[in-house]
Amino acid sequence: MKVNILIYLGIAGVLFSCSPETEETTEEITYPETRKTDSADVYFGKEVADPYRWLEDDLSDETASWVRAQNDITFGYLNSIPFRNAIKERLENIYNYKRISSPDKHGDYYYYSQNDGLQNQSIIYRKKSLDDEGEVFLDPNTFTNDGTISLAGTSFTEDGSLFGYLISEGGSDWRKAIVIDTETMEQAGDTLKDIKFSGLSWEGNEGFYYSSYDKPENGSALSGKTQYHKLYYHTLGEPQENDRLVFGGDQQPRRYIGGYLTDDENYLVISASESTSGNQLYIQDLKNKGSKIREIVGNFENDHSVIGNDGNKLLVYTNLNAPNYRLVQVDLANPSVENWKDIIPETENVLSAGTAGGNIFATYLIDAKTAVKQYSLDGELIREVDLPGIGSAYGFGGEPDDKKLYYTFTSFTYPATIFEYDIASGESVLFERPDVDFNPDDYETKQVFYTSKDGTRVPMFIVYKKGTELNGKNPTYLYGYGGFNISLRPSFSASRIVWLENGGIYAQPNLRGGGEYGEEWHIAGTKMNKQNVFDDFIAAGEYLIENGYTDSEHLALSGGSNGGLLVGATMTQRPDLAKVALPAVGVLDMLRYHKFTAGAGWAYDYGTSEESEEMFNYLLDYSPLHNIEDSVQYPATLVTTADHDDRVVPAHSFKFAATLQEKHEGNHPVLIRIETDAGHGAGTPVSKQIEQMADIYAFTWYNMDVVPPLAKKTQ
Repeated sequence: MKVNILIYLGIAGVLFSCSPETEETTEEITYPETRKTDSADVYFGKEVADPYRWLEDDLSDETASWVRAQNDITFGYLNSIPFRNAIKERLENIYNYKRISSPDKHGDYYYYSQNDGLQNQSIIYRKKSLDDEGEVFLDPNTFTNDGTISLAGTSFTEDGSLFGYLISEGGSDWRKAIVIDTETMEQAGDTLKDIKFSGLSWEGNEGFYYSSYDKPENGSALSGKTQYHKLYYHTLGEPQENDRLVFGGDQQPRRYIGGYLTDDENYLVISASESTSGNQLYIQDLKNKGSKIREIVGNFENDHSVIGNDGNKLLVYTNLNAPNYRLVQVDLANPSVENWKDIIPETENVLSAGTAGGNIFATYLIDAKTAVKQYSLDGELIREVDLPGIGSAYGFGGEPDDKKLYYTFTSFTYPATIFEYDIASGESVLFERPDVDFNPDDYETKQVFYTSKDGTRVPMFIVYKKGTELNGKNPTYLYGYGGFNISLRPSFSASRIVWLENGGIYAQPNLRGGGEYGEEWHIAGTKMNKQNVFDDFIAAGEYLIENGYTDSEHLALSGGSNGGLLVGATMTQRPDLAKVALPAVGVLDMLRYHKFTAGAGWAYDYGTSEESEEMFNYLLDYSPLHNIEDSVQYPATLVTTADHDDRVVPAHSFKFAATLQEKHEGNHPVLIRIETDAGHGAGTPVSKQIEQMADIYAFTWYNMDVVPPLAKKTQ
């Protein structure tokens, strides 16, 4: 079974480069005046001031004026950096290569997405034979002139005659759904609105399932709290207000609900969650009209998903009694947990799994690197899949009757390359390799293990140009995440090459809180263990300094979303560690994060300020916003966010930047770059990606007092 999504997002990673030094800059910046109020909250008898709370109102004229004023200062500074345009030109050059997705067969056509290089959005093409020339099927670049309306998900009916797709406007998580006839290209039915955190799952050609929330009645739809998810069934041709509520709402209040069908469309699978980890699992037999939804797992303590079925026997991927996950068979005639049968038992390595061609493909994470094994549906090992090298492989899923599948392999200096895999023979053949303007043989990647504060052994990838002298002065970009069971794996980024080819070093540690070593590694970085994540990141920086890769004057800290929290906490706890801090779309107010959009669902990882005095004090102790001190010299800081980010609302970044500008001392700049008509990252037009990368690279080098070699080439 596979998710029926074709669009290739092509979002580049965040990385940079360097070389000779310049005189240290001493110019002073006059920051926009930010009004302070006496806003405060009381938690367990302790008053906590929040003087910039008015910046949470994204609808106010005063907030809009503040954004304009901050951007004027920021872009004035960035545009004055002499080599900023040279960076942008090199980024445009290296981005300008064809990027293509794996083909998927629907009806009579193979569909795939392709970006010729600098197109803002990838285009969906189709062809009847893989040897044919593709024809344009859907071009999201026609949605708007500036590329700010993006394709956010796709779904075909089983016979390929209907195609449903989701669009995002300005990067928002709120979606619209449109259905077209794949032959006539005419729209079928009305455009659906207000869909969020959902795909489309067809039942025959009559309709599909989707999920959404009620939009906030008062205030901003971008920042307003979304509470209870609802699963609907939409009958094609009927008005949306007639859609049938299938699960959720007042009777079954859940924060996240998803519904999808098994490949044979005989069963509706419902996943219901209160947070980002752990879900209930329900099944409805669609063969028998009027059958009720059955509970398979009724608690939120573990994660479960159905990846396939053989009649009434489901293949369930789960970490119940298996922190590293296992694959079990659940017979719907007797589905209680004690009757589950192991098909692929848990091992010491984290498992993920998919099905294709009547086989199971088990993907293992071994120290953040991929290994794949092919099994029969009853769990018999057929072979180990021979991969092109050490890196990351994905795409091992398909339809039950597939003879071949198409997987992608990538690593730090190995562009995402598609291979055709023969399921019967196990042979891999090169299908599509991108032509990127760099020589991978010029670079090397190694994995090291370092010791964190409490003695935990943490892995880290380090990438640099061959021949780099470890003289303790190399500009080094340290990127981390550390949360929500998400694993950082080796992957290619065109923009990262710009950093590396100019003598920079890139380092990517696999911090606790992620999923690299299963649920135990995840839990070790959550709630009252969250400080472990920051300690791991700090220890990574110290390792790079102690081993001659860099020094504190040439180290940059970067991370986005939960990684923005990581950077914010690290720079406030250890302002001496790095010269540059780059918190992106960060969760920075840990006392109020759960009051916006779907933030309450992050409590599994963070806890909340209201659940207990102990949890409040723990959050207050590391919350980046609340730990900015007077008269401390913090790193040169470029906060980045977007005005349509309704995942981590920009108020986090607004309040953090305002407080940092107020309190820090010294001549290190503290700037905030606020992208317009953009969201949390997905669907961002290529042109905006390049502009933002150019600004980040320029800021980083400039504040390290480094002129990148590319700048000299343009002089």
